[in-house]
Amino acid sequence: MHILIATDGSPEADLAVRLGGEIEQMVSGPVTLLSVIRHSAERPQAEAILLRAKTLLPHADRVETQLCIGQVADEIINAAQNEQQIIVMGEKPPHGLVGRLLPPTTEKVINQMSCPVLLARGAVRPFRKVLVCESGRVPSLLNRLITQLAPLLRLVDELTALHVMSQIAAAPGVRGWELRASADELMEKQTIEGNMLEADLAQLAKLNVQLQAKVRHGLVVREIMDEMQVGDYDLVVIGAHQSSGWERLLLDDLARELIHHADRPLLVV
Repeated sequence: MHILIATDGSPEADLAVRLGGEIEQMVSGPVTLLSVIRHSAERPQAEAILLRAKTLLPHADRVETQLCIGQVADEIINAAQNEQQIIVMGEKPPHGLVGRLLPPTTEKVINQMSCPVLLARGAVRPFRKVLVCESGRVPSLLNRLITQLAPLLRLVDELTALHVMSQIAAAPGVRGWELRASADELMEKQTIEGNMLEADLAQLAKLNVQLQAKVRHGLVVREIMDEMQVGDYDLVVIGAHQSSGWERLLLDDLARELIHHADRPLLVV
């Protein structure tokens, strides 16, 4: 698996570089450091950024560097040519009115790339506990995850599949007790949600790691954020559905909220 790390020399980018190095030690894939500038006059500064970034990686002698001129998101997308890779990014929080109105680089990249994008947040530590937030939407997040990132996920200690049941979005026919039930209760009674959980566990069993299923009840983003804290996960995985047109300019609202507020590494598939 190829690891593409975008850096501009900022503290957020340094976090992405170190996180990319953590992944490289797990899967031993080739690493490319990418820096994007607007004008050729910035080349000396960018070359210095790339040189320093290499020193943050465990195997600097095996790291390739790439320097591009253009718009940051466009050049990252151009550099990522296939699905057999992972893009690692950090991003500064938006400032000012323009920063709040315009979509950040991460959203632009996620919306146009079919490969996974890992957003560096919080502390860099080994991926021992991973939370996968499955929505039940098609195409399945788990199918994409296993297809693209099985070599990485096989090395974690514990993987949790989380479903959030919201009364607002509950399907017709969902009984009241189901909106309070645990994952085990839903699977035992073979409810719609329980069958989905069992299917998730069957999919994840292909990875041969310790598995568990969890259900939380309430507002989706709030419950995922709470589970992040309670479970103290090292990595959180969500799905983002790409779209076009005015109805969905970039990511769906739930994915966008999680991207903006997650306090730990967030893998968007």
